Amino acid sequence: MSPRLVSLDPLASGDLLWTPLLIIFLKVVVIFAVGLVVTMLMVWFERKAIAGMQNRIGPNKAGPWGLLQTLADGIKLFFKEDIVPERADRFVFKLAPFLALVPAFAVWAVIPLGGDFSNGKDGTVTWFGEVTRVQLADPPIGILLVLALSSIAVYGIMLAGWASGSKYPLLGSVRASAQMVSYEAALGLSVGTVLLMAGTLSTSGIVSGQNTFLDWHVVSTGVVPFVIFLIAATAELNRPPFDLVEAEQELVGGFNTEYSSIRFALFFLAEFMNTATMSGIIVTLFFGGPQGLFDIPFIPGAIEGTLWFIAKTLVFLYVYVWFRATLPRFRYDQLMDLGWKILIPASLGWFMLMAVFQLGRDEGWNGIVVGVVAGGLLLGCVVLVTSAITVSRSNREREGAMF
Repeated sequence: MSPRLVSLDPLASGDLLWTPLLIIFLKVVVIFAVGLVVTMLMVWFERKAIAGMQNRIGPNKAGPWGLLQTLADGIKLFFKEDIVPERADRFVFKLAPFLALVPAFAVWAVIPLGGDFSNGKDGTVTWFGEVTRVQLADPPIGILLVLALSSIAVYGIMLAGWASGSKYPLLGSVRASAQMVSYEAALGLSVGTVLLMAGTLSTSGIVSGQNTFLDWHVVSTGVVPFVIFLIAATAELNRPPFDLVEAEQELVGGFNTEYSSIRFALFFLAEFMNTATMSGIIVTLFFGGPQGLFDIPFIPGAIEGTLWFIAKTLVFLYVYVWFRATLPRFRYDQLMDLGWKILIPASLGWFMLMAVFQLGRDEGWNGIVVGVVAGGLLLGCVVLVTSAITVSRSNREREGAMF
């Protein structure tokens, strides 16, 4: 198979000599190093921001403004004793943290981190005389790779609880797998709406089609898929208010109760890395990625794209911290009701509505008639789903009163 078919990076279009190989190697090193630094800063930022919201000081001893507190915690965990429970499956127990961490890093390989997409450009840049993209790879099925890697993370959590040889971690991992599988459907359907509008599975192609604010998929898809994706992604990440995996009041510490030392740190690292990764995916899918609202004076287009991407990602990182500081934890039945009874029907209905609009536009149908008919059908679906939920709730309450 041709390397170009695998990566679709202009570097792979010719012979892979020393300069292209060096650029690819530098991309890998930068993504890995920046990922670790971003995760460390994300931990500090979350602790500091929540402290401010709760009228506390937060980390302030290690380094200026407490910036090195996460590094100090990591060094401490690295040198702590690594305990493996006697009844644990030793191989799987040691493997599970890496299964949770590696997908979080791998997703960054297909996210456009910059590039010049202004005025219809394709986002390519020239480094050391070679034309390339500001991303490690751009396969034609990039967004499917993102979904696949995000699904793999559940194996790390499930295997960690199972291999611990203890009931409480097993309960936490079962909860995690049920939660992640439940919200994966809604998340995938919301991504499907974006792909319907973009007409491509390539991440750089999705970004290229969002030239103006009205072309951003948060607008062109009608906001609903973005809201569903944000909620489903929060549940996928086990972030508050969906952190039922680590409901300390019920499960001690969740799937990682038996972990210590650096293996516990890897799970901690994966959680915060996944938060940054999902923020980058949201920006890529719905907010134009490196595409900006206006040109920043005196800054080249490629660097400008990276600045816009960082700024947008920081906004969503703050949103996740805001969620953690303000929203109470859901009950498990509320979590499942939201996923199966609201998000999945809503995402499927909206996907079908957008498909009708796309078909009507391609076939030249009357837009007003299409909108009225589709709106009526959607309203009817909402009424039916609401009625079903109401009947189900009243039946449960009546059965509970009987016992």
